[in-house]
Amino acid sequence: MLNYAVDPALLRDYVPRGTELDSFRGKTYVSLVGFQFLRTKLFGYLPLPFHSNFDEVNLRFYVRRRADDGDRRGVVFIREIVPKRAVAWLARLAYGENYIRYPMRHRVSADGAGKFAEYEWRVGGSWAKLHAAGESDPVLPRENSLEQFITEHYWGYAGQRDGGTIEYHVTHPQWRVWQSARAGFVGDAAEIYGNAFAEALRRPPDSAFIAEGSPVVVFRGRRIA
Repeated sequence: MLNYAVDPALLRDYVPRGTELDSFRGKTYVSLVGFQFLRTKLFGYLPLPFHSNFDEVNLRFYVRRRADDGDRRGVVFIREIVPKRAVAWLARLAYGENYIRYPMRHRVSADGAGKFAEYEWRVGGSWAKLHAAGESDPVLPRENSLEQFITEHYWGYAGQRDGGTIEYHVTHPQWRVWQSARAGFVGDAAEIYGNAFAEALRRPPDSAFIAEGSPVVVFRGRRIA
């Protein structure tokens, strides 16, 4: 998870109706995140033949929605990259998310010195890459830390073509994280994310860490606006 503080104006056109930008200590963040889907099932029990394990890289930011049960802190995806066309099609159909397909590969390793993760995708004839190396042992994020803010948004919001919004709930245990002092993005991001986001990704991230991961449940979405 590579996290970049950005001008809120960069994100205003992407904020779904019914939500507002979330911030941490006065700063607005976007995150470039790489991870693996493993043993994926639809509706919690239906395996996807030949599509159960695959990589994803997404660029996302953070919002909140005022609901009757309190504020719901959520994630909005600017663009999600997967290597399988069927996965991209299904996600667009079910949630209206902005999925695209590119060839992808990853490298993840762990030893006594920590953790290393690298995710790549090919655009045209070149590869783009995000990478991070975590040292020592993983720990639970400190209360009210940036790591807790980034990892503990349990709602997803997707703007629809007609201007409406889909909301869906996501559950998972609290993740332990490895802090990373050696992390970054390499490649041309302009074709996928546009020049403004590409400019933000060219500089070193303001924070970076590797999350341990866990079983995750994504519930069916519902229209809220």
